Amino acid sequence: MKNTFGSSVSVTIFGESHGSMIGAVLDGIAPGVTVDEEFIAAQMSLRRASGSISTARHEADKVRIVSGVFNGKTTGTPITFIIENQDTRSRDYGELAYKARPGHADYTAFMKYHGYQDFRGGGHFSGRITAGLVASGAVAISALKAKNIRIGTHILSCAGVYDRSFSENPETDIEKLGTSAFAVLDESVKDKMIAGIEAAKSVGDSVGGRLETVVTGVPAGVGEPWFDTLESVLSHIIFSIPAVKGVEFGDGFGLADMTGSQANDPFRSENGTICTETNHCGGILGGISNGMPIIIRTAVKPTPSIYKEQNTVDLNTSEDTTLIINGRHDPAIIHRARVVIDSAVALCLCDQLALRFGTDWLK
Repeated sequence: MKNTFGSSVSVTIFGESHGSMIGAVLDGIAPGVTVDEEFIAAQMSLRRASGSISTARHEADKVRIVSGVFNGKTTGTPITFIIENQDTRSRDYGELAYKARPGHADYTAFMKYHGYQDFRGGGHFSGRITAGLVASGAVAISALKAKNIRIGTHILSCAGVYDRSFSENPETDIEKLGTSAFAVLDESVKDKMIAGIEAAKSVGDSVGGRLETVVTGVPAGVGEPWFDTLESVLSHIIFSIPAVKGVEFGDGFGLADMTGSQANDPFRSENGTICTETNHCGGILGGISNGMPIIIRTAVKPTPSIYKEQNTVDLNTSEDTTLIINGRHDPAIIHRARVVIDSAVALCLCDQLALRFGTDWLK
């Protein structure tokens, strides 16, 4: 099972949803990077369940760092983050041991691991495992911010309600999103989105949506052509996040409906710096950053655990059956997923920048 991402800066995730603990190991971060445990806790709080639009499973998500940090600074050796699971209710999953939940990895996990996988709460396939990504990503975000590289993600659409996109100068938007529990840029759409999530919950259903991410400050020249393009590696880690089913850069699929004269981004020199007049390409050309803001949009499917009767198959007998899911589940995960996207993007960019400029560049 492939649980490690990255070449120069790498992250390894471990654990199961109902195991004793989950976590991550971050390796390759330069020595001397500041580790702010208050910031890590703040990032974890953005992923934590809260209110009527999240699961009733409430984990403290207190992060313990057991290696790689001394006196508040990275030592250059692997950083290990441990997060205990404290609010498990495994009895909710007894009936699901051999009934594959539609939309989940139950069937594919059963086929790959021959029935030995931990099925409780989705086991290693659970969105719970993203807590380790957020903990390690907080260190990556801090390292990038010290190099004037900033990342922000907002809910572009959810339950049929749309937020505005990032402004042409998105730094102010990024600053606002940093402390927003429900990340939208236009506050007038927040209550409408929440109402849409609650409406789906009231009938035992769920909703998905789209996230939009911007990264500013990445210098031109980062990435590779062909098989390790900057889009490729960013897509790789984003698609690894549970429930992600689509990723696009810049105007993405919209470019297919444009002419070349509409889609091209004309170059100009601004105070000696080369930039583009528009940013349809989303900050990446030929797989390599061009110095403009990197724009990423991510499609997040509806939470598959819904409280409606569904058709399935008994994996023991291969006979048709039905199931009704009990337990505690999110009617939407998009508001919790945005900090996971920020973290994944930060980890990927740390790796790409270290490959381009050397590991110590992040110091």
